[in-house]
Amino acid sequence: MSNTNNVYDLLNERGYIAQATDENAIREVLGKDKTTFYIGFDATADSLTAGHFLTIMAMIHMQKAGHRPIALIGGGTTMIGDPSGKSDMRTMMTRETIDHNAECFKKQLSRFIDFDNDNAILANNADWLLDMNYVNFLREVGVHFSVNKMLAAECYKNRMEKGLTFFEFNYMLMQSYDFYKLNQDYGATLELGGDDQWSNIIGGVNLIRRKTGKDAYGFTFKLLTTSDGIKMGKTMKGALWLDPDKTSPYEFFQYWRNIEDVKVEECLSLLTFLPMEEVKELGALKDQEINKAKEVLAYEITKTVHGADEAEKARKAAREIFVGGGKSSDMPTTTYPKATLDEGVDLITMLVDTKIAKNRSEGRRLIEQNGISVNDKKVNDIKASFSSSDMDADGAIVIQKGKKVFHQVKAE
Repeated sequence: MSNTNNVYDLLNERGYIAQATDENAIREVLGKDKTTFYIGFDATADSLTAGHFLTIMAMIHMQKAGHRPIALIGGGTTMIGDPSGKSDMRTMMTRETIDHNAECFKKQLSRFIDFDNDNAILANNADWLLDMNYVNFLREVGVHFSVNKMLAAECYKNRMEKGLTFFEFNYMLMQSYDFYKLNQDYGATLELGGDDQWSNIIGGVNLIRRKTGKDAYGFTFKLLTTSDGIKMGKTMKGALWLDPDKTSPYEFFQYWRNIEDVKVEECLSLLTFLPMEEVKELGALKDQEINKAKEVLAYEITKTVHGADEAEKARKAAREIFVGGGKSSDMPTTTYPKATLDEGVDLITMLVDTKIAKNRSEGRRLIEQNGISVNDKKVNDIKASFSSSDMDADGAIVIQKGKKVFHQVKAE
């Protein structure tokens, strides 16, 4: 492998890299060897999110450059919960839930990463963490960690005031042991992760050096945030999921179509495969022209996550809704039994069922604040209900929230 096409330079140019343990050494290793690297995914839900997507993109770039990814599912570490960047302790989950979530992650990751012929490895740290003897673990791993240094680590600072449990304090040791175990079993010498993982990654690098005398490395990715510093991928309904049953391709497309102007170039660089010259050209557009760049961004990300057909449908629906005052056959749809719609459904129930509102009180508030229109007419009566007689010529009741959220209700 030649240094002229070093993937480290590519990731750096596209804006991924936040911190590295030894930039020159990492660049040299990635330039001359097929490197086995790993990224961990704690199985806290039954779908990956937009927050994971940046990490997945980096894995794809690394694999395309000839390196071998290990996607490590945190079946064991999820039983504890990573305190990094958290102000509260994570809710404990059952083994069955975590195992189910791990299976869902495997399926999703297989759409992005080629696991055939040992091109990538899928591992689960439950395999070595859950049956480990605690005294042996302390002798093998705990002896190499200084409590003073751990307490000074950035990942624990947010928790010190509220109280950091000993339960969570073990997390750094477990993640560090993961790196050591993957180093021993698969020859992994590089760990990647979000910038909130920096302290945990350093822990693993140091553990491998102390136990084997060999070098290991790590680098972190910038966290994708809004201009206010909030993690990108949060919506009114919660997380932006990669599972189309949890976030529809249309909703996914619309999220990226409506991001802040100042974030367009960064997202094009990190979340699409467009050449950097095109990224810079699109990112330089101003005023109304920037909307062209946003549509390209939304289409490219949706294409990678959901495929070209779904991306095209989402783009078509977005254009039709914009031009046609909220009408498109591809817009999100909720159906009721015909008999139910014939009787009528109150608007607040419709807002909750369509997930336009999280609950009835939010639905009531949206109506009272003039935030809801039905069939192009503002509705401010919290007792309003709609039935089959209110359907338009296409057999739909179109609900609009604000300027950009559209949803149609139809009879089954």
